[in-house]
Amino acid sequence: MRAPKALLLDFGGVVVETTRRPSWAAELAAEVHGLLTGAGFDGLTAEDVECDIRAGARADGYWKDSTSRQLAPEETTHRRFWADFVATDWPEQARTLVTVEATPLCRRMGELRSDRKTRAGTVELLTACRARGVVPAVVSNALCGAVHRDFLARDGLDRLIATQVYSDEVGVRKPNPEMIRLACRALGVDPAQTWYVGDNYDRDVVCGARAEVGATVLMVSRSTEKIPYRVRQSPQATVEDPRGLLNLLEATWT
Repeated sequence: MRAPKALLLDFGGVVVETTRRPSWAAELAAEVHGLLTGAGFDGLTAEDVECDIRAGARADGYWKDSTSRQLAPEETTHRRFWADFVATDWPEQARTLVTVEATPLCRRMGELRSDRKTRAGTVELLTACRARGVVPAVVSNALCGAVHRDFLARDGLDRLIATQVYSDEVGVRKPNPEMIRLACRALGVDPAQTWYVGDNYDRDVVCGARAEVGATVLMVSRSTEKIPYRVRQSPQATVEDPRGLLNLLEATWT
């Protein structure tokens, strides 16, 4: 493994650890129900809305697993998520209302669904990369990338990251190699001059192999072993955390 010119990082599982909030669906449903009643619609209870939000999230998860078998999957839109996955059988007024409000609703869903904290060693990793002239970037699938941007800004990490590429903003999702290629074009580097670091086999390891990056590194997280199906691609290295990744980089610098 040769020293990279750019380090491309997944968001969840690499830059941050995420923990699902059990109450997220009920909290979101209460807000959506308030939106509906504020518009004069009273045909659904908050419990109905919560049931369909949970069903939509589950359906979206199955859909995402299926896209990992595609060569160049596109990302779904905020409007499609609410219209087709959540509000499919709602009366026209309710379905139209959440469809036109889809982007702020996806943002709110992202805020409520998980608690996030920066993984230990991330700041040291990014700082060391900057000192060595290795440009860090984030390349991540996201229901709403704005939530990730907000987190990085609040934590001050955005100052250490050169660019952020999120699937909902660019219209394609990993393992589509265009995700990595977009970041490389933005940074002015060839994929072969980069390392891509992710925590999933079917999305991240496959994406790095398809984009022909210099090295694909698997960083272990809570979701690493949740593999929907076996893939044949393998990472060039596996690390436990950001400090392990920094050790790997330092070996190439020396």
